[in-house]
Amino acid sequence: MDQDVLRAELERCHPHSYGWALSCCAFDRAEAEDVLQTAYLKVLQGRAQYDGRAAFKTWLFGVIRNTAAEARRRHWLRHLRLRIGQPKDEVRVQPAEQAIVLERAEDAQAFRLALAHLPRRQQEVMHLVFYQDLSVAEAAEAMGVSVGSARTHYARAKGRLRELLNAGEHFDERR
Repeated sequence: MDQDVLRAELERCHPHSYGWALSCCAFDRAEAEDVLQTAYLKVLQGRAQYDGRAAFKTWLFGVIRNTAAEARRRHWLRHLRLRIGQPKDEVRVQPAEQAIVLERAEDAQAFRLALAHLPRRQQEVMHLVFYQDLSVAEAAEAMGVSVGSARTHYARAKGRLRELLNAGEHFDERR
């Protein structure tokens, strides 16, 4: 794909790509921006090449997801190395970062909270289908799983979300 066409496609997909990067990075804006920049560099430098087998957006979401996974592994290894070198009393446990709650309607907040209670794969497929308007098959390709696996995650996620949302404010917010 020509560099100019590639840049135009990246620009066209940017708002959706940023939303997906946020989801892949537990809604840490700084981390999502770093991951997105790294993914764009991979694409522009040819380290990730679009082969046309899927829609460009679907392929790009796969690149972003893999880049986010690489960043999580790097952070985990860095954290592990730092902990090994510190005496036990100096190790400080960081509190878990809470997801940013949507500032709009209470329904959106409840949905977001319920979504956070799902396993990671279920969260990913729901985000791709509902927020990014991908089909389950396209979501499967972006996630790097089979269509059957994505359908299973999707069905289980819908069932669990239904349970959580019907329970209202009574579900455990600690996960």
